[in-house]
Amino acid sequence: MSNRFLNIAKPILFWRRLFAVMFCTSLLIPLDVVSQRAEAQVNNYCQLSATATQEKDNLRALAQKGDQQAQSNYRQLLQQHAQALRECRSRTWPQVQAIWLRLYPCDIQPGAIDQIMDRIVSRGYNQVFLEAFYDGQVLLPAKANPTVWPSVIRTPGSEKVDLLAQAIQKGRERGLKVYAWMFTTNFGYTYAQRQDRQGAIARNGKGQTSLYVVDNGSQVFIDPYNLQAKRDYYQLQQEIIRRRPDGVLFDYVRYPRQAGTDSIATKVSDLWLFTEATQQALFQRAQNYKGLDLIRRFLSKGYVTAGDIADVDKVYPTEGEPLWQGRTPPAVTAEKSLMTANERQPLLQVELWQLAVAHAMQGILDFVTLASYPAQQLGIPAGVVFFPEGNQSLGQGYDSRLQPWDRFPSNLEWHPMLYANCADTGCIVSQAQRVLSMAKPGTQVIPALAGKWGESISNRPPLEVQMQALRQLAPQLKGVSHFAYSWQYPEHDGDRKFCRVR
Repeated sequence: MSNRFLNIAKPILFWRRLFAVMFCTSLLIPLDVVSQRAEAQVNNYCQLSATATQEKDNLRALAQKGDQQAQSNYRQLLQQHAQALRECRSRTWPQVQAIWLRLYPCDIQPGAIDQIMDRIVSRGYNQVFLEAFYDGQVLLPAKANPTVWPSVIRTPGSEKVDLLAQAIQKGRERGLKVYAWMFTTNFGYTYAQRQDRQGAIARNGKGQTSLYVVDNGSQVFIDPYNLQAKRDYYQLQQEIIRRRPDGVLFDYVRYPRQAGTDSIATKVSDLWLFTEATQQALFQRAQNYKGLDLIRRFLSKGYVTAGDIADVDKVYPTEGEPLWQGRTPPAVTAEKSLMTANERQPLLQVELWQLAVAHAMQGILDFVTLASYPAQQLGIPAGVVFFPEGNQSLGQGYDSRLQPWDRFPSNLEWHPMLYANCADTGCIVSQAQRVLSMAKPGTQVIPALAGKWGESISNRPPLEVQMQALRQLAPQLKGVSHFAYSWQYPEHDGDRKFCRVR
């Protein structure tokens, strides 16, 4: 060894020893070596080992104390973990693995979001579905919130804190894509407290709003045909998109789910058609006066009688069959023309019921189109979240949620919630089969699973067991999401939810 080499080597050894005294032995490893170790310590699910995760936690803690060297090393380590995650996900099924996340006011504390995002990366996730609008609150700064909803962060002194923008930024620094996850037709309890928005709230034929039929008393579903509700949501969507998330997801794209026998809508009074905007739009579907008259009678009573049909025939003698959008009446023949009002009544009764259900569902579809427009205009992916059973017909009735997901546009991502609970994967696989059988070619289906890694929870198998069953059924799927961060880290979620902001 030459003297020249020794002269160079001694200072290097000195600084390394000094660094060891100041920090910890595990942080002495050159960062390129750490990168190689991170890749080597990624398991079959792209999760970092406990050792690699702890190294990152140590660096973050030191960086938050203001040490500049630790801050630099931490930033480099984040990039290296991001690269390791990208490479692992590119060769591992599924290529997209997302997690659902809710932030709380406590997350404005320094380092809180960094810790959350670090944990998400360490668990092998490369996307985050972040709640931006939920329970009648919006994740916008109080000082920059022009919407009708209050901000999630209402702590004095933090009026300018933009948690949504921060989370998007910090996620991207770690190689994560961050979607804005939003409630849709469920506007929340705060909306119902506004006297100037009472006409926008959906009502059924019993005069009830969703506050009276949903157990937790916080869900307020709106009339999707109401112009004021559309304007309010459109403004909200524009504010969310201004933060440039990597995508948007629309949840609660439906009507309220009711309990017991009311979970099946079997009569007109079960439907959420009893608001002015919805009724006016329904009446406009009539294509002649006979059709309009029968629609009005059906809506007011829930049925039409032979007498109603005979009356309509007398009032409008120059018109043929009652007509409305989608109705193709029986061909008029000599035999048909002799049919009495009694003979026509059963068919008209069924067709009016089908019209009412279809009209309710169309309101949901139209609202989704409106909601997704701002994102799609900017080329930001948009998706819809739904229950696989939410569109079922049950005899002459329908699932009370009236969620027509099989008619959602195929240019939207489909996020079916495979939350069936039967202690094994059989029911989950059945839900996935139903969705895949109805999806048009080219539709991007990204199922959501509920569970926890490594253990059963709430009678559901561990996530890896559910993942294996889903992959065996549909290896062509490119993405899967997991509900939720709160299930993965329940203690941390509880601490964040109930802490005191300092």
